[in-house]
Amino acid sequence: MPDTHLDYPDGDMICEAYVADGGGAGRRPAVLVAHQWAGLGDAERAAADRLAELGYVGIAIDVYGKGRRGVAGGDNSALMNPFLADRAALRARLVAAVTAARAHAAVDPERVAVIGYCFGGLCALDLARANPPGLRGAVSLHGMFSAPDLGPQPQIAASVLVLHGWEDPMAPPADVLALAREMTAAKADWQLHAYGHAMHSFTNPKAAAPERGLAYDPKADRRSWAATQAFLAEVLA
Repeated sequence: MPDTHLDYPDGDMICEAYVADGGGAGRRPAVLVAHQWAGLGDAERAAADRLAELGYVGIAIDVYGKGRRGVAGGDNSALMNPFLADRAALRARLVAAVTAARAHAAVDPERVAVIGYCFGGLCALDLARANPPGLRGAVSLHGMFSAPDLGPQPQIAASVLVLHGWEDPMAPPADVLALAREMTAAKADWQLHAYGHAMHSFTNPKAAAPERGLAYDPKADRRSWAATQAFLAEVLA
């Protein structure tokens, strides 16, 4: 049984990823899973397992560092906000995860993708903006869209899929248009799927605060997973 834990460094910080490897001959494509603001948890591990069932090496990455986790349903601003304020540090942490994944014995280092939820959706977009070696695709699910403001953006090599709830208060229409302009200017191969009436966290069955713009939407959840599978099959072929 392959080891399900992967420790990897970013400078002096050790991060701990979860690896779901269904086994198979030779090196296989890897799909990283970037977590929401509470940190790596059960939902991200389940997503990695789901990806492994599709034949990928699913790797739920760790942005906050080993042992640093928030509380599901709680206020995790103290963990997330330092990375929102320092997007260069976030980029370095994310690229460290890609480097570790590419070095994994089961992974084809030239076929890597990332999917991310909420804060993880922003992470997926930031990885595409960073252009690390081997990254072929990035999927943002109900993510945040603000650009990192780290200087001129070179051409984005990875394909990008944005899966967005149109009623998401964390990504209003102005942000959607700004992202479309940014991706176009960077000559990215990008797609946007907007789900009508869907709010933030539409893939999370526990999201039930519509007064704050958070609600599970089974139709958007189902459609977004189908879109994710089709996208990954294309970019990691």
